Amino acid sequence: MAVKSKQSKALQKVMSDFRLFSKNFIKIIDNNGESVPFILNPEQEQFTDEMVKFNIILKGRQIGFTTWSLAYMLYSACTKPDTSYLMMTHHNKVTQSLLRRINKMYNSLPHDKYPNLFPKKIISNRDEIYFENGSRVQMATAGGEDSISGNTFELIHLSEMAKYPNEAQEEIIATSIPALAKNPNSKIIIESTAMGFNTYQEMFMKAFRGKESVWKAFFFSWLAEAYSKQFKHSFNEAEEWFRLYNKGARMSYNHLERDEKELHEKYNATFRQLMFRRYYIETNSLEKFQREFPTTPDEAFQTSNVAVFDTKKIIERLQNVIDPLSYSDVEETLPESLKPYINKNLFIFHLPKRGIKHYAGVDVASGTGGHNDNSTMAVFNSDGQQMASLYANDIPVYKFAEIVNDVGRFFNYAFIAVERNSYGLPLLEKLRKEYGYMNLLKQKVFDQKGKKKLQLGYMTTNTTKPILINDMKENFELGLINIECVDTLEEMKIYQDNNGKMGNKKGNNLHDDLVIAVAMACQAMKQSKYYVDI
Repeated sequence: MAVKSKQSKALQKVMSDFRLFSKNFIKIIDNNGESVPFILNPEQEQFTDEMVKFNIILKGRQIGFTTWSLAYMLYSACTKPDTSYLMMTHHNKVTQSLLRRINKMYNSLPHDKYPNLFPKKIISNRDEIYFENGSRVQMATAGGEDSISGNTFELIHLSEMAKYPNEAQEEIIATSIPALAKNPNSKIIIESTAMGFNTYQEMFMKAFRGKESVWKAFFFSWLAEAYSKQFKHSFNEAEEWFRLYNKGARMSYNHLERDEKELHEKYNATFRQLMFRRYYIETNSLEKFQREFPTTPDEAFQTSNVAVFDTKKIIERLQNVIDPLSYSDVEETLPESLKPYINKNLFIFHLPKRGIKHYAGVDVASGTGGHNDNSTMAVFNSDGQQMASLYANDIPVYKFAEIVNDVGRFFNYAFIAVERNSYGLPLLEKLRKEYGYMNLLKQKVFDQKGKKKLQLGYMTTNTTKPILINDMKENFELGLINIECVDTLEEMKIYQDNNGKMGNKKGNNLHDDLVIAVAMACQAMKQSKYYVDI
């Protein structure tokens, strides 16, 4: 009886702990094709310990989160009656593959040894497994039949979300959150490798940057410990290849190229990892390696060379930006009219010093909200240091003119270049006539008779826009301006030149308005005038 009691307690302990359940009961197929116990790797352990209700993961290839999720869903369904679990993938063939894998996990459970321990399957088809305890695990494909609405799930895992149709990503998230069970244990996991700029990228970077977000960001780079085991065979191949071309020598510090030295010194990459990296790049490309095996999130999401601005310089700048000043830092000096916007729409990085000239750029949109463009303003001092960034898409033009006036006067009556296209013209009229703002850029133009005249603001045309953007590119890449606004730098990543047509990569919430504001500020600095005394 005592022996049985001990067995019962041990069994109870295993059934109440996901790690022990996986290690003792679940089998997976390893890289050698052998069936082995599923023991969590360090990254899976970390996620198990740190996951919250809303989780978003960016990772390199094959780090094991799909396997983790299938095992976690099976464990939960077996031990928690009347609960439901959903995994969604980007392609129907992947969906069916995962369904086969979870069925294989279920079949690997020791049913003969413990005949009454695990619930029997009642239904097992191409969409779901339904157990006799009332729990079920469901599989679905993004863009297919709606599997979320009207259901309640304990866990939803949106796998490889960056590969979902971009127009579907936002809608799937909006549908998933209300479908979570209304209890403290329910969770949603969004997980993917990077695929450029889309809703997933925007959500992850917002959470990763520490902005207001309900999502907790997890990033697992190619230097994660899991890769040492998962890619052991590839690592061995890479070392053999390296020795072949280096007289049998294993990689040492003297073999390292410039970027490899940075990885070794800054990120603690081992020589074995660096041999694998060099081998992979030789057989594929650097761009593909950085996407599939990123060192940082910025590297994962960087675009191809159609981007106008140097992506490497943007990433380097992103790693060194400063946080905006807090409300308490600016409360005493800031006008009352601007206080409601601090760190919501208006971000101040440095306070103005007396007697220093400032230059600003403004791009105006409709202010009607939704997915429409932002009205933006960027302020720099005479040294090229960014002082402030302002953006909002729901402030009407007349109100935005008031804010621009107040910001400009706060920064020592800044010399402002306003893009006069479209909504810029009424804003200019407000600034000059209603607020008496005199320190505004004037552009030289010719009338129909060829007579030269000056007009307020900067008119962007097919002729002037390349000059505008090229001036900003030169100032940024030569270090003549120092951009602190993260959102501006993110917009610069997706600013493209497609056969002479410049603009942002198209899609919801993908804008270039902050880029234009900074470009306008560069024109203000280029003219370097001041029509008022300070």
